[in-house]
Amino acid sequence: MNKIYKQIICISMIAGIALSACGCGSSADRVRSEGMKKVGSLNVEAAAVYTDESEKEELIESFSSADGLCVIKTYPTYYDVTLDYEKGEPTEVGKAYAETILEAVPNYVNDFEPYLHESIRWAFDGREVNNEALEERVKTLIDSLPEDYKAEIISFAETISEGEGYVEDGKLSYIEALTMQIIPDSLRPTACSSISFDGEKTVSGKRISMRSLEWHAGSENQVNALHTVTHMKKGNRSLTSIGFLGVFDIITAVNDDGVMIAIHDVGSKDGMSFVYEGKKCYTFEIRYALENFDNAKDAGEYLVAESGDFTWCNNLLCTDVNDAFCCENATSEVAAAGKAKSVLRAADSELMEGLKWDTPDVLCIVNTFATKGNQDTFTGQEFNITRFVKYNKWVSETDKFSVADVKGLMAREVVDQYEVSNVHNSGNVHTVIVDYATGKIHVSFTKGVCSEDIPRFLEVGEY
Repeated sequence: MNKIYKQIICISMIAGIALSACGCGSSADRVRSEGMKKVGSLNVEAAAVYTDESEKEELIESFSSADGLCVIKTYPTYYDVTLDYEKGEPTEVGKAYAETILEAVPNYVNDFEPYLHESIRWAFDGREVNNEALEERVKTLIDSLPEDYKAEIISFAETISEGEGYVEDGKLSYIEALTMQIIPDSLRPTACSSISFDGEKTVSGKRISMRSLEWHAGSENQVNALHTVTHMKKGNRSLTSIGFLGVFDIITAVNDDGVMIAIHDVGSKDGMSFVYEGKKCYTFEIRYALENFDNAKDAGEYLVAESGDFTWCNNLLCTDVNDAFCCENATSEVAAAGKAKSVLRAADSELMEGLKWDTPDVLCIVNTFATKGNQDTFTGQEFNITRFVKYNKWVSETDKFSVADVKGLMAREVVDQYEVSNVHNSGNVHTVIVDYATGKIHVSFTKGVCSEDIPRFLEVGEY
């Protein structure tokens, strides 16, 4: 029997008989060692009551740079930032952003600097941090960026920085301010899942796409205080990004044509060295795609074609009103070793042997490739297979999904527990839903220590 299929059978029995829900931890090991036994439900006791609408928060205060190129609006849960590239050059926008942050968020550096150092230590995994090697890595990757992106980042870093080097001293040095812009490309502490419903599977008849981001939020959950919706105004190249204050790269974003792209970590095969020389930052290649393509297929094909030059293997959700794809991106080193290949996966693509998905109108993505013949990190990765199996079950249970139903997928399980692996887990930082029937963007932001069992969704604008 295929390894993946055996895992699916095991996880399905655990999900359906023993617990019906999942969280962070290894339930599979417990079942193998103790035998399967019912320990009670870890589902949310009362079903969440959602509607297709989301509330809008009231503005607390607004700040603008002297030249008007940056406006930061403060809301109770997040910051709303507008960067106006139509009226200023990238260097001017970068400078204006840094100046406005320092005015609007006086504690910004106190939150971001310790978080950055934690992320660096996390990436070195207990080994002594080699600051000189890290600086060379970061400067090389920054140097690979398109000139306009590089110009804005350097201008931002020059304006906001104090001190020198990687020193945790309550200041952001120039190199630290550069490093914060490419965390997924140089340090990589991410997980995630996404799901996209074709119009055949929705009440409105239009696509609904959702992504859930798991991210290292810091020991004091620092980045949960820095949630930001950033509007980059560039005429017909404009986009809206959901990420963190002061960061220009793309984690989750949708452009003014409705092309939505979101990152999912896959990594590389164990034992393969990290290569940064001659590489590109995939989070900025995503930004380029959003600024230059008006449909998901062209954007996805571009990113798959560029994937050999990325620093890590990754999955990218890439959708528009008509289509949904997963860019299964393998680096050139991993591909050359025969460990993986780059593929643009659609909802009806043939999946690897043993992997079961019952709804061809819905695309599901977790932190592994899924196409036939590609790198398998379902086998032996209980967290990946659990989420895939659960999404498959939940999607099959509902005939047609509304926005309210999609929100409800994130409110089925108890979050703050470690008995099993759940879909909406304690590592969640934000969940973004794009409704193609209305153009509205709905976001739940995690605040404080842990995401809520029943997340609160906000409407943050339209694409």
